[in-house]
Formats: sequence, C-alpha cells, structure tokens
Amino acid sequence: MDFEAIISYFRQRRWVLLSLCIVTPLGFGLWFYDGPARAWFNYYVTGITYEVFWCLVVFFFWPRRKNAAKIALGVFLATCGLEVLQLWQPPLLQQIRKTFFGMAIIGTYFAWRQFPYYIVGSFIGWVLMYCLGKPPPAT
Repeated sequence: MDFEAIISYFRQRRWVLLSLCIVTPLGFGLWFYDGPARAWFNYYVTGITYEVFWCLVVFFFWPRRKNAAKIALGVFLATCGLEVLQLWQPPLLQQIRKTFFGMAIIGTYFAWRQFPYYIVGSFIGWVLMYCLGKPPPAT
C-alpha cells in the first residue's frame, strides 16, 4: 500500500476521527463526573456516549450513508446483548468485569433503565453517521 493511499484513506475519515476524539473523552468525563446528578451521568448518560462511540468506530471502516442505519441497529443490539449478559456471572466474566476495561466494555450490573439511553445513543450515532457519510454517487 502506498503512502498516498493511506493519506487518502484517513482524509476520507477525518471527521469520523475528530468525532471520536470528542465523544471518547466526553464519555469518560461523564463516567468520572462527581458533581450534581452524579449517578445519572455515571450510569445512564454514559450509555449514550457508549453507543455513539461504537457507531463511529464501526462507521470508520464503512463510511457510507447507506450503512448508518445498519450500524446503529447492530450496535444497539450488541449493546443490549452485553447488558443482558451482565445477568450471567461466571467467575471468568466476574474477573474481567473487575478490570477497568472490563467495566468500560462489558459493564458490571444489569439495569433495564439503561435501554432508553442506548436507543438515544444509537439514534444520535445514526444522525452523526448520516451527516458524516459520503452521499450516494450522482446518477
């Protein structure tokens, strides 16, 4: 792969990268926030940024508008699956959940109240991907 191809690849995805550079620290900032309504921000609003983050990560590799809805739905379903997986507590998963990355990626406890925030996050992710995606070629 030549240098020009690499530059072109990242040039096409620069807005996705910039968005990831904004949403990632925002998500961690909300997770570690220690002010008023701390629990709401730490446990629920972070679900929005989690969804947007994963939508953008997947979208980085398939940056077309036509993929936005599929990606948002896939991320939502995967996140819901991970949420339900939190009901299962075998020793191996418990060990993983004790680590920082385990908590950040697969979570620690199940909460039905997080699902609406996942919906909102997937919707925001879809809007972002639609806006950042390449329009279909003109016919």
